[in-house]
Amino acid sequence: MSGATEEEMAAAARGVREQIAFYGSTPAYRPVLELHGWGELGVELNRLSRGSDPERWQRMGELVDDEVLHAFAVVAEPDRLGAAVLERWGDAVDRFTFYAPYAHGDALFAPAIETLRAG
Repeated sequence: MSGATEEEMAAAARGVREQIAFYGSTPAYRPVLELHGWGELGVELNRLSRGSDPERWQRMGELVDDEVLHAFAVVAEPDRLGAAVLERWGDAVDRFTFYAPYAHGDALFAPAIETLRAG
């Protein structure tokens, strides 16, 4: 998750939180949340996902706190993102795809791609 400005970082965080909430609302993903001690979050997300509130996904994303966000996403500014990916995954990964459920320019991940290719 990345952004060139504070506003872009905030928008990226919202998008990623909502995506985590979507997955977390699915009972099949509950064991992953339970592994981290967040089983009740999964229960609440599932309950909210079945509601009729048109803003439920946004509200569900608000339940995903920083600890959960950082557990499931690499969060860094564009010039630090590649290094953060390498720091987190090191030699365990030989392929990587950026999945960004938020609006961003094509160049956002260019510095990270360069770092990863060099690494």
